[in-house]
Amino acid sequence: MKKLLPDQLKELWQGVVEEKLTSEAFADEQERLLSKYRYLWQDALCLGEYPDLKESLLAELALYLGCADIAEVQNRCQASLEALKEEWQATVDLQDGHTVEKYYADSENVIYELLWWHTLVEDSSPLAYVTALRFAQLNGCRRYLDFGAGVGSGGLLFANDGREVTLADISSPLQRFCKWRFNQRGLAARFIDLKVNDLPEAAFDFITAMDVFEHLVDPVKTAEQINKALVPGGFLFTRLAAEEDDDRPQHIVLDFTPITDRLRALGFVQVWQDEWLWGHKVFQKT
Repeated sequence: MKKLLPDQLKELWQGVVEEKLTSEAFADEQERLLSKYRYLWQDALCLGEYPDLKESLLAELALYLGCADIAEVQNRCQASLEALKEEWQATVDLQDGHTVEKYYADSENVIYELLWWHTLVEDSSPLAYVTALRFAQLNGCRRYLDFGAGVGSGGLLFANDGREVTLADISSPLQRFCKWRFNQRGLAARFIDLKVNDLPEAAFDFITAMDVFEHLVDPVKTAEQINKALVPGGFLFTRLAAEEDDDRPQHIVLDFTPITDRLRALGFVQVWQDEWLWGHKVFQKT
């Protein structure tokens, strides 16, 4: 099986350890390989005449909002992390799980925060979606669900590659924005509002849950829902990691052992882990 980028880089670093390759040469090769990922991400997300990813995403959001001032949109994006923190502190009571779910169901600020993250200006970890796509390609997976789909960028990447795409989320603002983004590009997708509908049973052979579990009131129940939606032999691509972060009080799950224990009990086996870049894991349903 062809190696995924994190495995290539881990193997390449061994050349540095064995003094067969300089650290500078390694850094150059890592950047060259990552640039291919950035190209695929940009190709799927850029809209219309905008070749620059940040410029395109800000212009796209401005168009959606009906705001002519792109600088104002960027300001909102850059201020969104603090705005989300303040909104959380003002509205969420951790003793009442319904307030957590309502926060995610109603907040508009999440759009700004996620889209800014997807510009890659501050963090390259959204490119894990490209690793996920590569994994799906190598394993012949075609029926794709992005659970906790956010602003839909992962879905756009998979749809751009010709996969059958479904996006599921609890957030009404995010779902509206996702539908608009797909319509703008003439791409087909199915959308599931998790406030209203359950996931269909045995409908998908590949599911991503990117930076989702740390936000959930009942992550074990979510693992069970994903299990029902996945066909035997299908894959779950996720990251099960989070740290306490004063800027992100939304990280309410820090111990992921109950989740991995439940996945094992349901017959999931870990078949891959990104040990170099972003730490994602793949579990296969047996």
